[in-house]
Amino acid sequence: MTVPIENYALLGDCITAALVSDSGSIDWLCFPRFDGAACFAALLGDQGNGCWKIAPRDISYTVRRAYREGTLILETAFTTASGSALLIDFMPLGGATSKVVRIVEGISGHVDFDMMLIMRMDYGRIVPWVERAGEEVLTAVAGPDMLVLRTAAPLHAVDKSTRSHFGVDAGQRVIFTLAHQPSHVPLAEGIDAEAALLVSELEWRRFSNRCPDVGVYTAQVKRSLITMKALTYRPTGGIVAAVTTSLPESLGGKRNWDYRYCWLRDATMMLMAFMKLGYFDEARDWREWLLRSIAGNPEQMQIMYGLCGERRLPEMELPWLAGYEQSRPVRTGNAAASQMQLDVYGEMVDTMTQAIKGGIAQHPRGLAILQVIVQFLEQAWRKPDHGIWEIRGAPRHYTHSKIMAWAAFDRLARWPGELGCDREGRPIKECCRQVADEIHAQVCSSGYDAALGSFVQSYGSQEVDAALLQIVLTGFLPPDDARVAGTIALIEQRLMRGGLLQRYDTAETGDCLPPGEGVFLICSFWLVDAYILVGRRHDASVLYERLLELCNDVGLLAEQYDTAARRMLGNFPQAFSHIGVINSALNLHNGSVAGGAPAHSRAEPPSRKG
Repeated sequence: MTVPIENYALLGDCITAALVSDSGSIDWLCFPRFDGAACFAALLGDQGNGCWKIAPRDISYTVRRAYREGTLILETAFTTASGSALLIDFMPLGGATSKVVRIVEGISGHVDFDMMLIMRMDYGRIVPWVERAGEEVLTAVAGPDMLVLRTAAPLHAVDKSTRSHFGVDAGQRVIFTLAHQPSHVPLAEGIDAEAALLVSELEWRRFSNRCPDVGVYTAQVKRSLITMKALTYRPTGGIVAAVTTSLPESLGGKRNWDYRYCWLRDATMMLMAFMKLGYFDEARDWREWLLRSIAGNPEQMQIMYGLCGERRLPEMELPWLAGYEQSRPVRTGNAAASQMQLDVYGEMVDTMTQAIKGGIAQHPRGLAILQVIVQFLEQAWRKPDHGIWEIRGAPRHYTHSKIMAWAAFDRLARWPGELGCDREGRPIKECCRQVADEIHAQVCSSGYDAALGSFVQSYGSQEVDAALLQIVLTGFLPPDDARVAGTIALIEQRLMRGGLLQRYDTAETGDCLPPGEGVFLICSFWLVDAYILVGRRHDASVLYERLLELCNDVGLLAEQYDTAARRMLGNFPQAFSHIGVINSALNLHNGSVAGGAPAHSRAEPPSRKG
């Protein structure tokens, strides 16, 4: 039976990640990094595609779980008729290769446990060669990969799986470690699991204790901050959008995408959240990753990259996996990497501006790259694109894309320092102001429908999408502009489902995929922030509390939520959603949009005419 997405918790070491269910089963784990081929892929198939389960033999147990305060160390408490025990799951921080450690500790009485380990390489497809490499060491080899299991518990083989039956009394601990290494190198030494637990707890708390007070929202902000840190690829500073692929936006549907890559948009928003909380080391690392990844011809800048800045992310299907609740196809790679999405330029420039203002020293290459991007964007903003939602249809003149192109030029016109002159000797900041004003006029003319009293999704359409909330969040128009109120009202009217916000109407958007999906959670967080700006603070608080209620028992959120079935949808845990948790909490706590965009640059408010 498929496990609901919300029943999973996250383990991670800032290199890769695992998902463990509330029944003690690790159903997703990729080695050697986030985008590696999964060795446990039951999440997208069944147990035969790989999993690692540790649970009481008495299936009538009750379960309760939580992370240790300020860490990513998961404790799952099992209570049976004969006693209680704790399963401690974590991935040690700082190692050269990734490992999963699972410690079973007796709390009271006696509890018998079953352990089932089904290792399947290449996303559940390949059965490895398993053999003993020592009294307490088991190896599994398939091509370039080797998994190494170390435990003192008795092991035996059953139908191409490894099993163990063991019991724990109060105070007794049984330890399992699973490590990955290249198969062609000598067997690596094992680790001291107890010492690794202490070090990992210390490191996580050292990180999370720097989180500032956010009033009643501090605990959830800290959990979201830890989750975002776990989505960071430590060797390069890249930040993945989620740790999974192909968790569906609609059950049984085809909207199943690979999110284990670094979107410029997601990462820039994460960077802004880090900076708002005072985490400038993480911001600096990401800025270094960004400048390496986008270096080169600005016409070839992509919306997403691999963990080390890789540009080729070929999309393919894995037909041997049935998909989460029969949601096929299962995909790896992402063809959207080749799309033109103008908004990423605005988000990137805005973030780099905020980084400079936050005290991060300007990178010597950064200014030169910005100057080249300006020259490219002066022409590119006039073209249609695929928009923020990566709609797989014909390009359009998306209003949100133009607004974010405006944001790029607006922020550059306000750059805290000199930008020099272009090839024709014109001051770049002065040119940026002229282009920003031109874009602003066009958006107000072509992106606004006077009959609807609202901005629209794309020029000439009568549809709206939630990204139009950026009109007020970026400072494109002031909060008291009647067009802002009209746009918010129409978004509420057309996109609200069960008190939450869809990103757009999938039946009307021109996408080549079948319609239907859940509500996209970041959009409701944007609405919280918009409510604050326009003075609807009570509405903001009510909506934010509703969103927090959607978090699972360990504080995690997926990309989307099905308001009818009351369950999570989409890849998990989703960076976008946790960015929303942090930003909206800061905005509610501070009483305004924290670190938000500057007010509109014109001396006079822009015209209210359509």
